[in-house]
Amino acid sequence: VQDPEEIIRSYVRKGSTVLDIGCGMGFFSLPMAKLVGEKGRVVCIDLQEKMIEGLLTRAKKAGLADRIDARVCSQSSLGVSDLAGKIDFALVFALVHEVPDKENLFSEIHDTMKPAGKLLTAEPRGHVSKSDFAKTVSVAQSRGFEVIGDLEIRRSHAVLLRALHS
Repeated sequence: VQDPEEIIRSYVRKGSTVLDIGCGMGFFSLPMAKLVGEKGRVVCIDLQEKMIEGLLTRAKKAGLADRIDARVCSQSSLGVSDLAGKIDFALVFALVHEVPDKENLFSEIHDTMKPAGKLLTAEPRGHVSKSDFAKTVSVAQSRGFEVIGDLEIRRSHAVLLRALHS
């Protein structure tokens, strides 16, 4: 089993504003909420309302609900235009292979990023081939991200990207 805190600890700071896309029940969201501290914020986005409800229930139990902004997105948009230039770190874990319009996904994420904001994207090796992951990274690059480095995450293809702003 993955240790979510170990995966994100290096990128999430106290006071950060972070984006968890495809948050599900909060496997990464809750550890991020701990790491951002009282002044930080985690924007959690999922397509399924039931996932968001579960996340909020878990966040309340953990005493972290005040740090979480949970949103249900649509099939065609993350609904994050209000976050332009506000995100320090974004996570897209085991999700890109399910998104029909990858160009739009990475464009929307890029628009939310602060200059030099970081994006960690990972895909499960069982579902996504190395060549398909390379195509995903290429799409991210075409939408304004540069590769900082490949990451070692168990059973995943993973890369850390940085937002470039002209």
